[in-house]
Amino acid sequence: MVGVATTVVLVDQLTKSWAVRHLQDHAVHVVWTLRLALTQNTGSAFSFATGSGPLIAIIALGIVGFLLWTGRSVTTRSGAVALGLIAGGALGNLADRVFRGAGLLRGGVIDFIDLRWWPVFNVADAAIVVGAILLLVLTWFDSGTQDA
Repeated sequence: MVGVATTVVLVDQLTKSWAVRHLQDHAVHVVWTLRLALTQNTGSAFSFATGSGPLIAIIALGIVGFLLWTGRSVTTRSGAVALGLIAGGALGNLADRVFRGAGLLRGGVIDFIDLRWWPVFNVADAAIVVGAILLLVLTWFDSGTQDA
């Protein structure tokens, strides 16, 4: 779990640093509706609760703590990967709130993957979503085998 989380944080922060350096004044069209366009989100998912960064950061810290505590009892590799993806994504976005602002926990999260029909997101956001889906699928299959 820790290895997956560390990898997510590294890839997330490297891609965000690249985006800040190269996308300041223009977007890059990639394919179809996908483009890379720099934005900063001081709220939560889908830019809800704009300006609530400190509260969101505290909640993220609690979630990461819970995942690390829960992760100690995970016995499957896929379960550890799912928790690692979620924890790494939360830590990647938390790092932005800590280090990219004008005060403790006042930073905005760097987003740059823009499909133009979905809110702009980043690697950390994608890891959280993939990890959550994987965790739900694993839970669903695990509960199905216990009933048999």
